[in-house]
Amino acid sequence: MKLLVGLFLLSTSLVAQGSKHGTILGTWMGNATVHGQQVPVTLEISGSANDLHAALRNGPESSPASSTVFTGNHLLITFNYYAKTIDATLANGRLDGSFGTASARYPISLSSAGAVSAYNGPLAKNIEGDWEIATNSAKGEAAWQLRVEPQPHSSDVKAVIQRVDGDTGSLYGQWNGQSYKVSHFSAAGPALYSLTPQADGTLLVSNMLRADVNEQQGLVARRPAQARAAALPGPTDPTQQTTVKDPSARFAFSFPNLDGKVISNTDPQFDGKVVIVAIGGSWCPNCHDEAPFLESLYKQFHGQGLEIVNLSFEEADQLKDPQRLRAFIARYGLTYTVLVAGETEQLNEKIPQGVNLNCWPTSFFLGRDGRVKEIHAGFAGPANPPAHDALVHEVTELVEQLLAEPVPTQSASR
Repeated sequence: MKLLVGLFLLSTSLVAQGSKHGTILGTWMGNATVHGQQVPVTLEISGSANDLHAALRNGPESSPASSTVFTGNHLLITFNYYAKTIDATLANGRLDGSFGTASARYPISLSSAGAVSAYNGPLAKNIEGDWEIATNSAKGEAAWQLRVEPQPHSSDVKAVIQRVDGDTGSLYGQWNGQSYKVSHFSAAGPALYSLTPQADGTLLVSNMLRADVNEQQGLVARRPAQARAAALPGPTDPTQQTTVKDPSARFAFSFPNLDGKVISNTDPQFDGKVVIVAIGGSWCPNCHDEAPFLESLYKQFHGQGLEIVNLSFEEADQLKDPQRLRAFIARYGLTYTVLVAGETEQLNEKIPQGVNLNCWPTSFFLGRDGRVKEIHAGFAGPANPPAHDALVHEVTELVEQLLAEPVPTQSASR
C-alpha cells in the first residue's frame, strides 16, 4: 500500500511540478513561427498524471493526440496519424519547443491562456457568403471557391477555400482593422491567410505561408455574379479534371497490402463488383477527410456488392516502415482494402491509365464490368458543409446506380 501511494504521489508531482513551473494541465495559447509568420496555436491538455490527453484546437474543432507524455519538465505529444509531434519544455509558466516531423519542424511558444483582448478599432467589413478567387493554378484551374461565414456570439469568422484537389480545412480569425487574418494549426499542420476588402467590392486573398510571389501578394476574389459579369470562368468541375486513356479497358491495379500480399483487380473478390479505387496517402489532409466517408459507404453497401480499394502513395521513409499509414487505418477504423502503391512521385507511373491525374485524393468509380464510369478529383470535407453534403449525396446516388446494374457474365466483363 505504501508503495502504491508513493508511486501515485510521484506521478502527480510530474503534473503539478511545484510553484516554479506550474501545472501542465489546461489551455495553452501562443504562436508557431512558420516561414517568418506567426500562426496562432491553441493546445489543450487534460487528464491526470498517468493519463494525459492533449488536443490542438481550432475554433470548435479538435485534433486529438495519440499519446501525451510529460516527464520532469519535458512534454512530448504525438499525432501518429500524421507522424508529427510537439516536443516542448515547461519553464516559468511557458511551453517552448517545436512541432512537425523528424525532418521539418516549426518553433512554437505557448503560455497559459488568459483573457483575450478585444478589438476596439473600426467596424469589421461584412464579407459573409460565397466568393470566387481568380487563379491560374498548376492543376489548370481558373478559379477557387471561397466561403466565409460568421461565428455565433463572437466577432470571429470561419473561412474555407475549395480547390479542385480539396479544401484548406476550416480557417478561423477576426478583423484587425484592415483585413481578416484567418488560420488553423492542426495535426495536419499550419495555414494562414489574409482576406482584405477592396474599394471595388472585391477581396484580396493572400496565402501568408507561401513563398510564391503571386499568392503572397494576393489573388482577387469576386462574388460569383461579379465573376460572371466579367466573363471569368468558374471553379473546375471535379468530375472533369481527370479522365482515362481508354474507357473501354478495365481499370487495372496490382499492389501489396501491409502484410505484403499482392491484391489485383483480377482477384475473385472484385468479380462483378462495383469498385471505388481511391488514390491517396496518409500524409494528405483531404484524404483524412475522405476516409471516414468511404468507410461509411463500405459499411452501407458492401453487402450489396461494393468493394473499396485505397491505393496509398507514401514518402520513401514511410514505405520502409509505414507506421503513419497503420495509424491512419486505425484512426478511422478502416475495414476496406488498403494497398501500398509506391512513392508520391510515382503516381502517374503506377496508374498509367489516368490522364491529368494530379489531385490528392482522386477516386475512380468502376462499374460491375470493371470499367471506369466516373472519376472524382479531390474531396470537399466537413469544413465546407454545403459542398460536402452535395458530394456525399452525389457519390451515394452514383454508387446506388452502379449497384443497380446487372452483374455481367465473366466473358462480358473481360
